[in-house]
Amino acid sequence: MNILIIGTGYVGLVSGACFSEFGFKVTCVDHDKNKIKNLKKGIIPIYEPGLNDLVKKNINNRNLNFDLNANKYLNKSDCVFLAVGTPSRRGDGHADLKFVFKAVEQICSNVNKKIVLVTKSTVPVGTAKNIKNIIKKYKKDELITVASNPEFLREGSAINDFLRPDRVVIGANDEYSRLLLNSLYKPLNIRQVPIVNTDTETSELIKYASNSFLAAKITFINEISVFCKKTGTNIGDVTRAMGLDKRIGSKFLHPGPGYGGSCFPKDTLAMSKIFKDQRIKFNIVDSVIKTNDKIKKNISIEILKIIKANKINKVLFLGLSFKPETDDIRESSSIFIINYLLKKHKKLSISAHDPVAIPNAKKEKLNIKYYSDLNKSFDNQQMIIIGTEWNIYRSINFKKLHLQMSSHVIYDLRNIYIHDKEIVKLGFRYYSLSSK
Repeated sequence: MNILIIGTGYVGLVSGACFSEFGFKVTCVDHDKNKIKNLKKGIIPIYEPGLNDLVKKNINNRNLNFDLNANKYLNKSDCVFLAVGTPSRRGDGHADLKFVFKAVEQICSNVNKKIVLVTKSTVPVGTAKNIKNIIKKYKKDELITVASNPEFLREGSAINDFLRPDRVVIGANDEYSRLLLNSLYKPLNIRQVPIVNTDTETSELIKYASNSFLAAKITFINEISVFCKKTGTNIGDVTRAMGLDKRIGSKFLHPGPGYGGSCFPKDTLAMSKIFKDQRIKFNIVDSVIKTNDKIKKNISIEILKIIKANKINKVLFLGLSFKPETDDIRESSSIFIINYLLKKHKKLSISAHDPVAIPNAKKEKLNIKYYSDLNKSFDNQQMIIIGTEWNIYRSINFKKLHLQMSSHVIYDLRNIYIHDKEIVKLGFRYYSLSSK
């Protein structure tokens, strides 16, 4: 089977590499000349563990190809995936579908064989119907059937999530599309991966509902963490006990400085908007959005107070990405806090270290200094803020660190060292999300 993927962003690139690993012939197209040129050489534009090797392997075995021109492959393909961006529309928060519809029109103008057109991008309920209307306008409804196959890829573990998923969701309103998409995922049968077959509208909703629930779970435990800090109760014991309840589970019950990334912020906002379009108020998600913003701001205010109280002039951030194992800084709490501190404290000197996210951070043009060497970044610092739980930050030599710093304040936004009593004994003033 031949697969064409429109878009070589995170979703398109990971999906293309993994489908080619299944043995299908896959072509990924994009309008960015430099990106395609680099991809043909096996140079990956994003950081994702295992992706580089997977792409190179399948380029070499000729299962994976990259090109600028979709039309060259459109009429040789059985299935076309739309993996273009659907960012929040400025002004109202709805998902912006202009790239999706533009791609559909291009396909309709050039297709002359039967294909299944599949939305892999995260799209609102009713998008498949809107695509079908475009297809009818071009009088190509006998050639093109429409389906939905949302992705559930976590940045940092996307390869495993694709090859060993919790489930695969296939939304199709016709038998041809349903059978074809099920055949694409046959390689997962050996692992007995559940396949959820439903209609396109329900499939579209499943993606938004899943991300909204996870965002709510994160926000819930962050609120509990605030209470624990106020009352002196133990957030670690709370999360462990809650996680042992099989109805709740332990995942996403880790206190932090608010969720970020490319999915949760825009998807919760879009979920709220599509509810309002139906004249329904989604009170829980609306509260999650407001609370997450409030959490980031309140933490920023608290850090600024600590800086002023301790007469801090130099601060080092450890971690800029919104989570470990990715270079994605979109909606990153570290970036939010840095911007807040720069705005409120004009004389503050801020520097940062991150294993992979510095190139993306530099695009933000922040007035900060970047370190590629972790050990050197500690010299003469007065305060360290642990913003991302990269493994490299889990084994800091605090005896040596104490000698390197000129003042000794640590704010642990990820509670990595909350149980390490040696830090306080060494003379550090230790702050965390769950300790005063």
